[in-house]
Amino acid sequence: MPNTEAKKPTIQVLERAFDLLEVLASFPDPVSLKVIAERSGLHPSTAHRILNDLTIGRFVDRPEAGSYRLGMRLLELGNLVKARLDVRDAALGPMRELHKLTHQPVNLSMRQGDEIVYIERAYSERSGMQVVRAIGGRAPLHLTSVGKLFLANDDPQRVRAYAARTGLAGHTRNSITELPALERELARVNQLGTARDDEELELGVRCMAAGIRDDQGHLVAGLSISAPADRLEESWLERLKATAAQISASLGYRG
Repeated sequence: MPNTEAKKPTIQVLERAFDLLEVLASFPDPVSLKVIAERSGLHPSTAHRILNDLTIGRFVDRPEAGSYRLGMRLLELGNLVKARLDVRDAALGPMRELHKLTHQPVNLSMRQGDEIVYIERAYSERSGMQVVRAIGGRAPLHLTSVGKLFLANDDPQRVRAYAARTGLAGHTRNSITELPALERELARVNQLGTARDDEELELGVRCMAAGIRDDQGHLVAGLSISAPADRLEESWLERLKATAAQISASLGYRG
């Protein structure tokens, strides 16, 4: 017989935090500490201590002393998950078609802080790529074609802050490691609407990317083609842009 018992967290404080969030989720309005403790079965002092920590992380709000409700951080994280799942569902079919045309890896990436994260890819063993970007892999924004799309979407002050935080560390001799050069590159990205990685992340690998937007016009992901440096064909660019536009349209973008 399969074990149908629900899995429980192995760390007690996490189990208690989950229970508190479930209690708060069952009420539309702020809830008193007394009610939360009764519903969760926790001692009020224990519930209070955990709720305070959740408040620091913005997972719980305290609109007034002694009452609590779910925090905005949960909405932010939920929207990130929704966008990722929607984009992946909308993108997979068009990505496979683009791969059939190019016979090179087609990557779907999203921004997470100062990095891009690879969330889906279409490729075959015959692509000839020596380096495989695993799903869940990360790379700095300024070294990748998709990352440049997101940086170009930022205002100049945010770009300067990114450069200060990261130091614009390079991976190859082609990497952009100076702010003026990055600003010029981002101006070209904005002018063309597409971005390139010319062996900046890995020697021997070039990429081209186009952005994917949601129904609000927000840049939510980037679609890129990766290829050995001598195999990246300029004729793929228009098809890449059309594929990104197709995915954007399926997300409700009407720009």
